Amino acid sequence: MVTDKLFPDYILESSWEVCNKVGGIYTVLSTRAKTLQHIINNHVIFIGPDCWDDIPCPSFEEDTNVFAEWQNIARTEGINVKVGHWNIPGKPIAVLVDYKPYYAIKNNIYRSLWELYGVDSLHAYGDYDSASMFSYAAAKVVESFYHHVIGEGKKVVYHGNEWMTGLGLLYIHHHVPEIATIFTTHATSIGRSIAGNNKPLYDYLSAYNGDQMAEELNMQSKHSIEKQTAKYVDCFTTVSDITAHECEELLDKKVDFVLPNGFDDTIVPKGVAFTKKRNIARKRLLEVANALIGCDLDDETLIISTSGRYEFRNKGLDVYIEAMNRLKRDENLKRPVLAFIEVPGWVGEPRQDLMERLNSGLQYNIPLEMPEITHWLNDMSHDNILGQLNYLNMHNAEEGKVKLVFLPCYLTGADGIVNLKYYDIVLGNDLCVYPSYYEPWGYTPLESIAFRVPCITTDLAGFGLWVNKTKGGVSEITDGVKVIHRTDYNYSEVADQIKDTISEYSDFTDAEIKTARNNAEKLSKKALWSSFIKYYEQAYDFALQKAQDRNKIVEK
Repeated sequence: MVTDKLFPDYILESSWEVCNKVGGIYTVLSTRAKTLQHIINNHVIFIGPDCWDDIPCPSFEEDTNVFAEWQNIARTEGINVKVGHWNIPGKPIAVLVDYKPYYAIKNNIYRSLWELYGVDSLHAYGDYDSASMFSYAAAKVVESFYHHVIGEGKKVVYHGNEWMTGLGLLYIHHHVPEIATIFTTHATSIGRSIAGNNKPLYDYLSAYNGDQMAEELNMQSKHSIEKQTAKYVDCFTTVSDITAHECEELLDKKVDFVLPNGFDDTIVPKGVAFTKKRNIARKRLLEVANALIGCDLDDETLIISTSGRYEFRNKGLDVYIEAMNRLKRDENLKRPVLAFIEVPGWVGEPRQDLMERLNSGLQYNIPLEMPEITHWLNDMSHDNILGQLNYLNMHNAEEGKVKLVFLPCYLTGADGIVNLKYYDIVLGNDLCVYPSYYEPWGYTPLESIAFRVPCITTDLAGFGLWVNKTKGGVSEITDGVKVIHRTDYNYSEVADQIKDTISEYSDFTDAEIKTARNNAEKLSKKALWSSFIKYYEQAYDFALQKAQDRNKIVEK
């Protein structure tokens, strides 16, 4: 098909989460990579931080032969890189850059950004410096790679994700204007902060002034780099309609495109392999719970989980716990429930007493001390989840129909207790629950349905809105996803709806369960990258057109 749309010869994309799994952006990039590799093989290059010191990066395979000549040139320019492949489907080329040397010229970098773009770095603290130095280092990689490998005349896009890449995007915009720049905010820093500080975000969104709120919440520098990057890049994007509205109100800039997050389902096992993995996951989760609680839950147990980043209110962890507390007293609940909270906290070490029980292979009828947590934390007395469990007296009493277990670590397969990877655990669930208050997209519910596990989410999540839009109405659990209406103030109603949905599902026949699971899988197929990559193609074209127009003006 003939098209006048521009498509890049090279895509250079950076994120703090390239080869560094700390959040959902890792999933966005790592699942999209294979699709881009099919389109533009080895001309999509990801740039991430070399933050591993002497420890080998577990998802990166260094190869000194990849762009070997440029690697030597980069070193002569003072750019220290490791080049190889990101160990994900598609095996894209990845560059890890050492950003620490740039701390020595940090003040000069910040002064230049203030003079050129009005970026306020004066109030910087915490991770602002490390993110900004990485961003600058990534931009130096892009600049060097463009001049020494790509060369003039090629269509090149530099795509940065989140405020942590903003400084580098502005550097490229100024120093290498031939390159088209795209900025994706996956959540505005100030919006996330407003929500996380228990302020009502949605009812008052039109009344909030982003600059004023940034000052009130001590977020001036992050907000400034995000706002100025959005203003000056060639193409400003976000991941959902709900966050697009947030950007317009808080950053004073309309997004050019919404780029919804897709999924690559090649990681989902098929047929007999799926059934085998599901059985292994269920067996292990039940073993852990039985050893911890001293009970005898069997395979008839309804296994539920919530997971994601540890944002107590934003991810709805508070309302999830409240819903489980109410479910204990629900007379309509037909099956025992084992509910997990799988979010990484400030984990200390796996519980030795629990490990001993698991290794013994024996059945115990006496609970361990604190039978609601699998790993000890470094600061048990100030953990929000444990605090709410204590407040509600939820300690997995023997007579309770609902047992709740906090698994406070990254599920890498080597946590010491479950010892299965997250994707090998999620498919063991009967239901997943993600009652988010602030969720620009929501990868966890998409992952859930891709693994044929029906889930509950809210219409304050971009994914929840997409589900309703796709259905053409409010989606129910029989459709594969229950989308609950959530506002700034209906916490109690949300908890009740979660409770009621789980209770309803506990009484489903095998045929009804099969229908819900099949509908979940069918819905996930509509969110594959093969369907969503078209939105990126629009953004690439838009950015390249602007870059071409800019450079024509310069040439004249």
